[in-house]
Amino acid sequence: MATVAFDYRFLVKLPVGADAAYRWATDYRADDWARMGQVGRRRIERLAEGTLLLTDTVRTPTGTVTKQRLVRLRPRQRSWTNTHLAGPTVHSQFLYRIIPHGPRRSTLEFTGLQVEPAPRPLSRSELAARARTVAREDAALWRRLVRAMAEDLLPPPGRSGTPVRRPREARPKSR
Repeated sequence: MATVAFDYRFLVKLPVGADAAYRWATDYRADDWARMGQVGRRRIERLAEGTLLLTDTVRTPTGTVTKQRLVRLRPRQRSWTNTHLAGPTVHSQFLYRIIPHGPRRSTLEFTGLQVEPAPRPLSRSELAARARTVAREDAALWRRLVRAMAEDLLPPPGRSGTPVRRPREARPKSR
């Protein structure tokens, strides 16, 4: 068994301002997996100010997977890192940054280093294909998150006013 590593990135438009998007995206909760529509559990340990340890146990088509991640929050930069400490993609590291585009719009800029097992070393073209696949999957997940973000933070259609956060139990959310 070989280990391969590759970089990938994507951008996702967000329907709210950068500060609200950052707060929403980094508001980790035990029910995050259920809010993503997936079967799983999340344990959150606050190690220090702005530093979290997430332990996720998730059911996949091939069985149950446990991942442990170190998350470092950087609110001033509206960014955070997520480093995998244990699990099938151990040593992978991801950088998230929210870029403002006025008071009601922003963009998530995602840059990832995926480290994963492979049956053999992969060629450059195989690594590039794998990077495209992973980027497409992760961007699709974030597009689902954008819908949940809009449900949580934007007023219902046809109503104007200040966005209000709806109770988490009432709306699905994921990461």
